Amino acid sequence: MWKKIALSPWTALVTLALVISVRMADPAFVESVRLRYFDTLISAKSPTENNIVTVDIDEAGLDRLGQWPLPRSKYAEIIKDLYDRGAGLVVLNVIMADSDRTGGDSALAATLKKYPVVLVNVPSDHDKNTARNPGSAVLGPEWQDRIVNYPGIIANVPVLENSAAGVGSVNTMPEIDGVNRRIPLIISSHEKLYPSVGMEALRVSAGDTTFQVKLNEYGVEKMRVPKFGPIATDELGRIWIDWSQKSQTYSINDLPRDLSGALVLVGPTVAGVSNPLPTSIGAVYPHHAQAAVIGTMFNGVTIQRPDYADGAEILAIAVAGVLLLLLTRWTYVGLASVVVVVGGSVTGSEYLFAHNLWLFDCTAIAVGTVLVALHAYGVKFVSEFLQKQQIKKQFGTYLSPALVEKLQKNPELLRLGGESRELSIMFTDVRGFTTISEHYGKDVQGLTKIMNRYMTAMTAKILDNSGTLDKYIGDAQMAFWNAPLDDEEHARHAVATGLAMLGDLDAFNREIAAEGVPPFGMGLGINTDTVVVGNMGSSQRFDYTCLGDGVNLASRLEGQSKPYHVQIVLGPKTAEAVRDHYFVLELDCLAVKGKKEGVNIFTVLDADPGVMPEYLSAREHHDLALQCYRQQKWHTAEKYFTELRTEFDGRMAAYYDMMLERIAEYQQNPPGDNWDGVFRTNSK
Repeated sequence: MWKKIALSPWTALVTLALVISVRMADPAFVESVRLRYFDTLISAKSPTENNIVTVDIDEAGLDRLGQWPLPRSKYAEIIKDLYDRGAGLVVLNVIMADSDRTGGDSALAATLKKYPVVLVNVPSDHDKNTARNPGSAVLGPEWQDRIVNYPGIIANVPVLENSAAGVGSVNTMPEIDGVNRRIPLIISSHEKLYPSVGMEALRVSAGDTTFQVKLNEYGVEKMRVPKFGPIATDELGRIWIDWSQKSQTYSINDLPRDLSGALVLVGPTVAGVSNPLPTSIGAVYPHHAQAAVIGTMFNGVTIQRPDYADGAEILAIAVAGVLLLLLTRWTYVGLASVVVVVGGSVTGSEYLFAHNLWLFDCTAIAVGTVLVALHAYGVKFVSEFLQKQQIKKQFGTYLSPALVEKLQKNPELLRLGGESRELSIMFTDVRGFTTISEHYGKDVQGLTKIMNRYMTAMTAKILDNSGTLDKYIGDAQMAFWNAPLDDEEHARHAVATGLAMLGDLDAFNREIAAEGVPPFGMGLGINTDTVVVGNMGSSQRFDYTCLGDGVNLASRLEGQSKPYHVQIVLGPKTAEAVRDHYFVLELDCLAVKGKKEGVNIFTVLDADPGVMPEYLSAREHHDLALQCYRQQKWHTAEKYFTELRTEFDGRMAAYYDMMLERIAEYQQNPPGDNWDGVFRTNSK
């Protein structure tokens, strides 16, 4: 059977929830898309000039210098030549872990002592030689295990390692898609911290003897070279590489005469000797990547993804999705909002990067918004189509059979509007639904079936007693009497229905107890008042229902059945109308939430005629107890309520306990001389 709610655009909340869940889980494909979007932001950055030079030992260079690996004396010649041409600092990106076959280690060591050179080592799963540690000032060493740790380091032969001005590591840390975008500035090995070659070049250039690291429980909080200043990294000590750093590149055979104090990085580019790194701008040789890292730090470029970025993006998806669903009622406005959200998220992320170098991801927001829009508008269009195709069937599903028959005879009644009539309105609600729901756990179908059985049983009593079923509200029901058909005894029929429903509920509970299902409880509120009843809604869709203060009061009375520990709560007009037919007992003078004036509320007990005289006698004491309570004669009222606990076959004991607790509270906190006897509640 077609239901409007099943085709509501708001079902797109499921899609929205799914999008948010996927974004929160952040699987590999989502992270990969996000990183590729960051690539477009960073690569679009305008080129930045710097005083960094990369020198390639290429094929032509090997033809001149000799077979790889080059004799160490050749490196000494290269270093001297670079400084003769005005180099400011040389970084030699060649690992020399074994002694020179030509015996040139001492010559190179002498050159390293004469000219400042930064050598490199390689983090590994084992040690070879002893890696040089320039020393570091570490705050929070107890969190050093948060740093990327390696079992060992392959270092240069000691004579070279100890002669160089500095030694840095050349480790990489590819992202989930294998692309290098962030480079760690420090690593850990054997409980010591070692700088990257970029960090070491920065330290040597600044003339500092150490670098400083502050750690916390998340990892790196701050890093700095004292004379250079703080460097912003993530918790792993990584920085985003600014690929807009444009260094000059020369062949070892074609060097300029004047290097003008440039920082020079030397490394091989010969096939089979050095493997390029995959980066967001393509394959890049290691010393070229190091040049970009050093340029990023030298120029103070701080590309960051704020700590709150993930949360902000998820919140943006949720807000955009809900806003879109609110606007889907206006088709073109909703479609325009999709364009605004998608365009705004892209423009906003580009603006934040251009002005603050902040990386925010717009892809999840844009994709999520489009998916929610596709769901919402797909449902909307299908819903409108089905409404046009099934309008006759639709009337039979949401209007009472009596009204359908009346409409068939008088089609002109299908218009908006209503009339003022005195109705008796009933609200019901399930008690103990949480226990029932927990019993079924993840068996949603089982819970649905038992709720359908319950609703069927209760609805039958409404229809059998001339009632009009207005609607289901979750596990609650709303019904009324005296419309659309006249019913002079509508209050009595409403109360009779309530008592019959409770009787059927007992039988229903006995039936499901044999199935091991927890029992259902029920609370009912019935109020009689003049309200507006008729076709309410819009020109496209309307229901036969009632509106008014009396309807609201009936709903609030149902909610009070729980705190007053009774199954039925009656409004004053209902109680007066049925007093001669049922045993009615006053409960209190109550001002429900949102009301200043109190109304007398009652309950009804389905009493056997044989005990009626006994009940009538107890009611006199009950009324006296309420009278003393309202006169603030606490001790007398307390005495009456205590004695009444065993009356009415103990059915009102919980109510009297509640009144005794209230009296105890008033004795400690008196309501004052001007108290009108009205209990004002903040609960619905």
